[in-house]
Amino acid sequence: MNELLLDAVACVQTRKEANAFLEDLCTVGELFALQQRLAVAKMLKQNATYQEISEETGASTATISRVNRALSYGEGGYHTILDRLEGNRNE
Repeated sequence: MNELLLDAVACVQTRKEANAFLEDLCTVGELFALQQRLAVAKMLKQNATYQEISEETGASTATISRVNRALSYGEGGYHTILDRLEGNRNE
């Protein structure tokens, strides 16, 4: 992955900075797709069915399958971030 992008993401320090960066970096469609994939990953981790996920998020079965594959065989990024988000809510 592009070192500049990784370094830029690592530099984000606040939600306000994250919002400004993502709004500038991504189109509305790209932001929607990213948000949808994260919601799909969260629901998959909660053992929701494809139908439940599709109904709640509007994601296609192809998108849900792609996210599920990343959860099962990817680099662990979804798990790391979702676990941290869940931990932050429990503090």
